[in-house]
Amino acid sequence: MSIVILAEKPSQGRAYADAFRNAIKKDGYIEVEDSRFFNKRVFITWGLGHLVELVEPEQYKGEWKRWSMQTLPIFPEHFKFQVAKDKRKQFALVQKLLHSSSGVIVATDCDREGENIARSIILLAGAWKKPTKRLWINSLEVEEIQRGFQNLKEGHDYISLYREAQTRQFSDWLVGMNASRLYTLLLQQKGVRGPFSVGRVQTPTLYLIYKRHQEIENFKSEPFFEWIGDTTVKNGQFEAKHKEKFKSKEEAQAVIDKHNVVPGENKGVIDRIQKALKKTKSPRLHSLSTLQAKANKLWKYSPSETLKTAQGLYEKKLISYPRTDTHFITENEFNYLKEHLSDYQSCAGVTLELAYPYPQRRFVDGQKVQEHYAIIPTRKTMNLNALSVKERNIYREVLLTTLAMFAPDYEYEETKVAVDVNKMIFEKTGKVELKKGWKVLFGKEEPKTDSKKEGDTALPQMKEGESCTVNVKLKEGMTQPPKPFTEGHLIQVMKNAGKDVEDEEAKEMLNKTEGIGTEATRAAIIETLKHQKYIEVKKNIVHITNKGETLCQAVEGTLLSSPEMTGKWEQYLHKIGQSEGTQEVFIQQIEKFIQSLLESAPSSVGQLDVQVKDKVQSSFMGTCPVCRSGRVQDKGKFYGCAEYQEGCVFTLPKTFCGKKLSEAMIRKLLNSGKTGLLKGFKSKKGKSFEAYLQIENGKLTFEFPGRK
Repeated sequence: MSIVILAEKPSQGRAYADAFRNAIKKDGYIEVEDSRFFNKRVFITWGLGHLVELVEPEQYKGEWKRWSMQTLPIFPEHFKFQVAKDKRKQFALVQKLLHSSSGVIVATDCDREGENIARSIILLAGAWKKPTKRLWINSLEVEEIQRGFQNLKEGHDYISLYREAQTRQFSDWLVGMNASRLYTLLLQQKGVRGPFSVGRVQTPTLYLIYKRHQEIENFKSEPFFEWIGDTTVKNGQFEAKHKEKFKSKEEAQAVIDKHNVVPGENKGVIDRIQKALKKTKSPRLHSLSTLQAKANKLWKYSPSETLKTAQGLYEKKLISYPRTDTHFITENEFNYLKEHLSDYQSCAGVTLELAYPYPQRRFVDGQKVQEHYAIIPTRKTMNLNALSVKERNIYREVLLTTLAMFAPDYEYEETKVAVDVNKMIFEKTGKVELKKGWKVLFGKEEPKTDSKKEGDTALPQMKEGESCTVNVKLKEGMTQPPKPFTEGHLIQVMKNAGKDVEDEEAKEMLNKTEGIGTEATRAAIIETLKHQKYIEVKKNIVHITNKGETLCQAVEGTLLSSPEMTGKWEQYLHKIGQSEGTQEVFIQQIEKFIQSLLESAPSSVGQLDVQVKDKVQSSFMGTCPVCRSGRVQDKGKFYGCAEYQEGCVFTLPKTFCGKKLSEAMIRKLLNSGKTGLLKGFKSKKGKSFEAYLQIENGKLTFEFPGRK
């Protein structure tokens, strides 16, 4: 008998094999014999991500294939799974290895989705009763892998995490299948062509963007007035402000009249000077969301780009597990980081002044580390020039943020001055940098602020009671609308369930919040919104499309527009992972929610302004070549005729003979009768070829160059 180590993907399996002796690579698995860890033969194999997926509605009931109000709701008695078509070969291999084994080591990613991937494979393969152990590590370094295999966890301790992920999977399927059909059909009745993809998490996120768009659109800029006092003392000048702002010139004038102050030159006195030494601690260690926000601010990387890059660095054994939501490490990590400080400095090309050689609770707190610790460098370093530009930037950011934990505080002297002009007070805050501290490490890489902050300038030498001249003038300004979201900012807003808090320290002080999605899924949610053409990102600014606005107007007032409710759903899912909640209760709540949607949505959508019906016409790609009256549009997994309800079943695949068919190709095919010459098709024998695509009798056919 043997042991099977089940990894999530091939690269992870190869990383495990690097930690063992006598590893022989085979087709789809690696055979290992290493008596240091195992007393029997071991086979490392893997999924290709999700080998197992939920079946489509029509595989439960044939009537569920047709999109119709009469077939809703879609509530399967029991959920069924199948092997993804393009992954059957690997599943068959994994199944064979599992059946012949005496036990399984679950070694997928150490999170709820990793657990779901492994357990779904084991269940469908008929190996559920096999004894299991769990590998739980935070990096793919050889030392960490070996330590993990020497300290395997009991597999059954992680079943609740699997239940959490499976419950998320079931609930997302239920909401997606029912709500997408419901709103697509209701909007069709209003003359709006779909399809409209609706999701438990993606739709509340879209509504956040819509809400910010509405705030900006409806914002009415209003004038305000404030008194400025250009102050001249013996050793220089500075600009002070009266703290009140006024809605009209008359209100402003009344204040200076009250104090017998005139516009122009006035005599004043330095009433008060307060000086204080201020210190700023270095930034907290990165979680995935703060790394995504920083990368978006510095280099305009999308959250998904940052996650993909960080995942690549993790697989190269350079950083710890990236899908983490904590900013803390334990003393074990602190100790190895301290031992490798010179390596990190050399790699990043910086010099560190060591001020904190001991753990600080701001960074090191084992009680706040649950499943994973913060994103930090591993013991291994690499020449930055050997990395891609994105990898180099992300890796260096992780290095510098970690080194900053050991560096001195940033220190400055803050001076607050009050200028008295006939008892009318003008104030100014100045700042003198005393010690750059940890900021030396980052140099010019710190994000630039939108405008120069108040108090960033040094003030001239002066003393209390000193006479001065104050040139008083009225300054007019206009109130500004809220800023649109960047992708990095949106990640932070999602994390705080719609609470628009940018400052990290302020977030830390908030009570426990229930975010939208998880650290690992938020980037994918934003990408889904882009794919569904609900949002566009231009110059790093997130814009909602007409199609996105239409859906938000349709779901307004429902739980699908409530980020807070979505956050509470996520909180209950987390309780399931902690064995404090049950799958049955959560699914029952989701089914009740869907039932209420089915009852309330028809009337609310029916009251929508009929002008929305032209908002998504741009999704049409051409006239249907079969019925000649419908329009072909993107239906998510395929292109199809919008007259499906009238009986037209014409569809076009998104992938044909291994070649992805873009919207541009489909438009040309429908409008010209034939595509241009396309390369990259694959024959059944795996050979590449090129051809034109055309439609004959409602089916795609090839026309080869030089012959018809």
